[in-house]
Amino acid sequence: MAEVNLRNLVKTYPGATARATDDISLDIADGEFMVLLGPSGCGKTTLLRMVAGLELPDAGQVVVGGRDVTYLPPRERNLSMVFQSYAVFPHRRVRDNIGFGLAMRGIAREEIRRKVAWAADLLQLTPYLDRYPSQLSGGQRQRVAVARAIVVDADVLLMDEPLSNLDALLRLSFRSELKKLVQELGTTTLYVTHDQAEALSLGDRVAVMREGVVVQCDDPIAVYDRPASRFVGGFLGSPPMNFLIGGVDGADRESARVTVDLGGQVLRGPDALRPLHGADVHLGVRAETIGVSDRELPDALRATVQVFEPLGSAVLITADLAGQQIKVQAPNNFRVGPGDTVWLSFRSEHLRWYDSETQLSLETV
Repeated sequence: MAEVNLRNLVKTYPGATARATDDISLDIADGEFMVLLGPSGCGKTTLLRMVAGLELPDAGQVVVGGRDVTYLPPRERNLSMVFQSYAVFPHRRVRDNIGFGLAMRGIAREEIRRKVAWAADLLQLTPYLDRYPSQLSGGQRQRVAVARAIVVDADVLLMDEPLSNLDALLRLSFRSELKKLVQELGTTTLYVTHDQAEALSLGDRVAVMREGVVVQCDDPIAVYDRPASRFVGGFLGSPPMNFLIGGVDGADRESARVTVDLGGQVLRGPDALRPLHGADVHLGVRAETIGVSDRELPDALRATVQVFEPLGSAVLITADLAGQQIKVQAPNNFRVGPGDTVWLSFRSEHLRWYDSETQLSLETV
């Protein structure tokens, strides 16, 4: 195990107009499970490949366990990697696939046999050791790839979207197995995914990337609940965070209420918005934190139902609130239809406020 320190990493591919990674610095603690999350093309895989030594940075440093490995070849970094495509050898049996990295290091045959047996038992592959990959399911082949990575006692485990080729049910099952495995091993792990559910469920911390930059890095609950920008709030969540535009009335007297006008309907705002009197702000709110009723309630805002979607454990309502669309998650026994009027209640502790120009969180709120 080892700490990983990334310092001001810059990478630009030939012919590209923008940097794949733009001055990224990130510290990953010894034994930490760090997830790189972001849309396709944001630079997360490039960053992982620079840690692995498969790409060389234009500038910056990669430090593993206090050792500068920026320009060392992959074989000298003591890292192991699990690829999206499994990358198992079709002509080798499972036991030989798992032990391949150990054999390349010249480990004694008896030691290889012992470690392969240990990894196979840990990943429930013991009955399949003498099979070829073509005789395995997708989930079993992915287990083989993970087993091959963990037997080499690497300082850092790198994973590049290892679950993306699995079907939804198998991905859910394997995700929990993987989290348990990494917790047992205690290996420093850097995991790349575009799947927000994977990121939130697996990571000790999540680094959200956009256009070659880490825009927020925090524990999963903080990233979900308090997004640093509209981009983060809109990228995480199913449905993503709602955003409404409102004008701030800071009032002339310090004792007067601060309100936000959402197209003719008024919502109480925090005192921290008072200096923004007369300006527009963006209000962010998660669908599951909004109260909904088919009867008028005090301080609730009126909205008109557009779409009603049963989801099994809940229902998702898309509504028009003063000309702005909003999604609300309600209990599965709540029933309304298109055109019906509903009243929406907002609790101040669930509201997030963003600057209308920078789209960054107003941290003083």
